[in-house]
Amino acid sequence: MAVIRVGTSSWADQSLLRSGWYPRSANTPAGRLGFYAGRFPLVEVDTSYYAIPVPEVTQGWVDATPPEFTFDVKAFSLFTGHPTPVAALPRDLRPATGPSRIRRRDLPERAYDELWSRFRAALEPIAAAGKLGVVMLQFPPWLVRGAAAERRIVELAQRCRPWRVAVELRHGSWFDAGATVDTLDLLRAHDLSLVCVDMPQGHPSSVPPILATTAEPAIVRFHGHSDAWHDGDKQDKFRYAYAEEELRHWSGLLAELAGPADELHVLFNNCCAGQAQRDATRLAQLLTETIIRPAVGVDRPTVPDRVASTR
Repeated sequence: MAVIRVGTSSWADQSLLRSGWYPRSANTPAGRLGFYAGRFPLVEVDTSYYAIPVPEVTQGWVDATPPEFTFDVKAFSLFTGHPTPVAALPRDLRPATGPSRIRRRDLPERAYDELWSRFRAALEPIAAAGKLGVVMLQFPPWLVRGAAAERRIVELAQRCRPWRVAVELRHGSWFDAGATVDTLDLLRAHDLSLVCVDMPQGHPSSVPPILATTAEPAIVRFHGHSDAWHDGDKQDKFRYAYAEEELRHWSGLLAELAGPADELHVLFNNCCAGQAQRDATRLAQLLTETIIRPAVGVDRPTVPDRVASTR
């Protein structure tokens, strides 16, 4: 049975800070992260998608968290093919002229390589402390399955080594008909974790929740099922509260997925006013019950070592 780590995809988004989830005493960035890490053993770093942090900042994250804490770090948006604001680049690497949003092709190779060097430098303190879970490559919805796209995934993963790498694909072509088997084989061949996503279905960006372990750790992210997924703003797209029956259903699925794995990361991305934290807490409780209640037969079991979910 895998060690199951449950957490959320942010610890400092503005709606969470305004929600009252943090006590008044947690009034600094380090204090809030320390409070979060006292309740969850895992967090996804989302800010690294929007800008590359400096090593002094990531060292602060390390210092604010206990030894067994884990960070899954999302790769910078430019790396995974998203149009990126020029203002998000370090000042000395910004093009002097051109559009306000750029892609990889808009940068000289030297500047692109330097961005990777700085991204890796930012992750070094986390890795050195043994707290780096995976580097998460979240690809855009327009990355269609094909030979060029497969080469792109492998090339980016190589830039992240020797760290563990997870891949989130957001175009249905990767999972159409017989493509699922080939996609999973590709990830297994290159030791890449598939990010299974629970999300609204029936949209151009929808992918099915494929529960499979292609590398360590197994990873599941919960986006929710908002009716505003297609045309809502960022808040509305992720404004969703998982019902008790949904969480109970998923606790069984996750316990089964954890069986052959060494480690399972479960992340709630329905980050809206503390909802992710509430759902993560409840799922962690249900996972504990699902895994050990048949063995010990108690109503409120203590959290076993294999469910490193909430403290």
